[in-house]
Amino acid sequence: MLPDPAAQPAVPLVHVVYFEPRIPGNTGSAIRLAAVSGARLHLVEPLGFDLSEAKLKRAGLDYHDLAVMDVHPSLDAVLDVLPGSRVFAFTTRATVGYTEVEYRPDDVLLFGPEPTGLPDDVLAHPRITDQVKIPMLPGRRSLNLTNAASIAVYEVWRQGGFAGA
Repeated sequence: MLPDPAAQPAVPLVHVVYFEPRIPGNTGSAIRLAAVSGARLHLVEPLGFDLSEAKLKRAGLDYHDLAVMDVHPSLDAVLDVLPGSRVFAFTTRATVGYTEVEYRPDDVLLFGPEPTGLPDDVLAHPRITDQVKIPMLPGRRSLNLTNAASIAVYEVWRQGGFAGA
């Protein structure tokens, strides 16, 4: 039995922002992540797919109604609705590990598009609190987008004692 959508937390666990996502299956998986964790998913346009695309629906299974998701025309638009939130940009070029941060429930976890990651102008945005990375073996390019988001969301949730679980 699926959880009642009314059981979604009043304050999201954390805000996950996908900047210009391109692969519908990854976004579908992010919808599922948001539904099972209480995170709020934000998509920054342009999207590389139509939201009605079959791969997006298949990856999200029947969790679309259980997730909270917003689509924004720009990064500034999403940050404008989250004025007090800290913004952590995930990039393989960072020197700070994602586990070195003490997260708060209103934080923003910002992820770039597949396969390029966040562009330099986004990484230089004045609202970026810090750039963080998920460690990987040398010579590897990157994790799958939603795998990376899942690792980060669950670290935030772990730090909060898995409240609501």
